[in-house]
Amino acid sequence: MGTIFFLILFPIAVAFVLLVTKADAARDVIVKIAAAVIAAASIFLAVQYFKTGGEFYGVHYEWINYVMMAIEACLAIYIIIIGIRHKKYLASLFALIQTPLLIWFELTEGHHIEVVSNMYFDRLSMIMVLIIGIVGSLITVYALGYMKDFQHHHHGEADRRPWFFFVMFIFLGAMVGLVTSNNLIWMYFFWEITSLSSFWLIGYTKTEEATNNAFRALIMNLAGGLGFAIGILILGFVYGTLELSTMITYGTMYSGIMAVPAAFLAFAGITKAAQMPFNSWLLGAMVAPTPTSALLHSSTMVKAGVFMIIKLAPCLGISNWAGLMVTTVGGVTFLLASFAAISQSNAKKVLAYSTIANLGLIVTCGGIGTAAAVWAGVMLIIFHAITKSLLFLCVGTCEHNIGSRDIEDMDGLFERMPRLARFMMIGIAGMFLAPFGMLISKWASMTAFIDGGNILLVGIICFGSAATAFYWTKWLGKLSAIVANSEYVEGKVHKEETFVHGTLVVLTILAVLAFPLISSTTLVPYLEIVFGGLSAMALSANNMIIMVVMVVVVLLMFAFFFGKTKKRIVPIYLAGANEGDNLKYRGSMDKPVDFALRNWHMEDYFGEKKMNLYGGVITTVVIIIGLGMMIGNLVYILTGGAM
Repeated sequence: MGTIFFLILFPIAVAFVLLVTKADAARDVIVKIAAAVIAAASIFLAVQYFKTGGEFYGVHYEWINYVMMAIEACLAIYIIIIGIRHKKYLASLFALIQTPLLIWFELTEGHHIEVVSNMYFDRLSMIMVLIIGIVGSLITVYALGYMKDFQHHHHGEADRRPWFFFVMFIFLGAMVGLVTSNNLIWMYFFWEITSLSSFWLIGYTKTEEATNNAFRALIMNLAGGLGFAIGILILGFVYGTLELSTMITYGTMYSGIMAVPAAFLAFAGITKAAQMPFNSWLLGAMVAPTPTSALLHSSTMVKAGVFMIIKLAPCLGISNWAGLMVTTVGGVTFLLASFAAISQSNAKKVLAYSTIANLGLIVTCGGIGTAAAVWAGVMLIIFHAITKSLLFLCVGTCEHNIGSRDIEDMDGLFERMPRLARFMMIGIAGMFLAPFGMLISKWASMTAFIDGGNILLVGIICFGSAATAFYWTKWLGKLSAIVANSEYVEGKVHKEETFVHGTLVVLTILAVLAFPLISSTTLVPYLEIVFGGLSAMALSANNMIIMVVMVVVVLLMFAFFFGKTKKRIVPIYLAGANEGDNLKYRGSMDKPVDFALRNWHMEDYFGEKKMNLYGGVITTVVIIIGLGMMIGNLVYILTGGAM
């Protein structure tokens, strides 16, 4: 229990130290030591859990509730003021509604509800803490070098890096609190802090574009926060509990009984996970410095949304409207966001749409509500967090050194930045090629959909995965191309950035090698407890062993052939006779033509405006119908009906 509190409070303490630290050298030391301590503590907590098996923690200190309540009130006042100042009145309105509503509930009905365990640490929480503690800490180390370059490129502006690192560490502490809270009021408290942290980091540069996108993210997440608050009120007034574990137990024992509060909590998860029609906040967040994209919008914050939905899986399932709503929103988002990524050449936008799509697949797995689907969903969370963080950070380094984040400008990257190009290629391979974890997890999710008889979802995952293969292959082809006379620029990359890139590559490979171990020691026991027994996994043990063998073979081939070649240099074949410099060829009009490598982005077919319009309309209708049915169901219960 002490380790959990340490992982919440230590990053917050470090955040305040960094807020007053102005010198680069001091900041470098503090961040590196803090990151190492947080990563070590998260690993220690996991080891401690396997030794003791402790899960529930009472933590009955009334003053903690009042401190949280006071902080919530202060944050609400802050949001109301900045909303009015920037004429973003919807943000002020949401804060004015939900915070007083929840405080009123806590002081009245909620005060009389007994909460046996305020904190809860199970195997799913352990996975999330490891992601936050290891991947999140690595991102803060990467940010040291990146933000030096960022400040150099914005040398005429005030140095706000102390604030940037302050918010990053506040966020890490809040995320640990979120994934270990059993009391939903406590979880709500940390949930709102992550939303506000996102707002601050997206608006870091204080430009008009950054401010508008920051408020979009805040408003959409506050809308989800309102759904969260309504779910808490329903649980408290109707079911007399505030504990997530109790809700899940009832949902497992009595099918559909918790569908109404689960629908509102899942709505909060949908907004946080940037699912359609709320995906525009994550796309807008790409204006922020790259560590923000990696920390908040790839590896951790959006994972809070899918964590909520995966936890709620026993209360969902397509046999009730809550599960049907979640499944449909996730499936539509996965398909259309995958299509939208095809039309993008901006690398961060490709990563953003890919993130939205993969989160959609995880949401779908949670909505299905079966043990096999949840197994696949958690595996997707693990591999996506590691691999997508690697790609975001590689793109950030690439942008600072070649002056562009556009994929079409990455010609010759294999010559200009060979180490980074290799890291990016491993990251891309990790997203869609066998034997890496993302493809295997998608295979597992498709198996779960087939076993559940969800044929429409099988079609969605097939078409969405085909689109995924298309846009990743385009990018991979760009990186692997050799362009003559390319200037080597990798010498300017900060050592912190290279260290983090390399560590994430190692973690990508280790996660695949540990796939069977993760399943047998962590996921299967978790699912057996939650679902009261596990009839079958989405993938058999034999399939997982085959996958590991494939990885080992690839590594051995790399070790054996690396640097061993009898290559000979020959002129590059172009679209006509090579002029001799590998940069021009003799065209059809017998004139020299500069060669260029360009991809087809199919904007007319899969333009993001078109995909977002279709997806937004469909998912909005689904959410309105789903929540409407749940409200009708609630009224029926309150007027004396039965589920």
